Amino acid sequence: MDKLRYPIGRYSYEGMTVKQRELWIADVENLPAQLKAALAGLDEEQLDTPYRSGGWTVRQVVHHIADAAMNCYSRFKLALTESNPTIKPFNEERWAETADSLHASTELSVAIIEGIYARWTLLLRSMQASDFDKMFYHPEKGSQIGLAYFLGFVAWHGKHHVAQIASLRERKDW
Repeated sequence: MDKLRYPIGRYSYEGMTVKQRELWIADVENLPAQLKAALAGLDEEQLDTPYRSGGWTVRQVVHHIADAAMNCYSRFKLALTESNPTIKPFNEERWAETADSLHASTELSVAIIEGIYARWTLLLRSMQASDFDKMFYHPEKGSQIGLAYFLGFVAWHGKHHVAQIASLRERKDW
């Protein structure tokens, strides 16, 4: 079950080198194309198939990626433009149960993801090394989160969800 839920493993942060930063930025830049490839040719029934028992449908996963992108990009911008801002968490489970997450075309969220990730890549490439030391406060976690750590998480998060879709396709032979 854990392999179905976390097909690439759980996120682990071991620091950020210049090389690692570039790899993570490339992951952000490449996510929209990888997501589109994972979705290519899926029909409505397939989009409404959970990627694992008790998990979200492919459609919900795609809309979640867009929801997370909007929130996470905002967190980056807040940390870059304010001194240690407190971010607003969002209830991912409840967001995944709203009508748009359950029924909207995945193309709508793919368009959001493409736009946000294109801007995010430009932002990330413009940042100085010291910018990645900036932090925000996450009230649910009760901790400070640095942008270096968070960039790694964002890169992992996108690959994690694309892998959920790809592993479902492989298991179902789609």
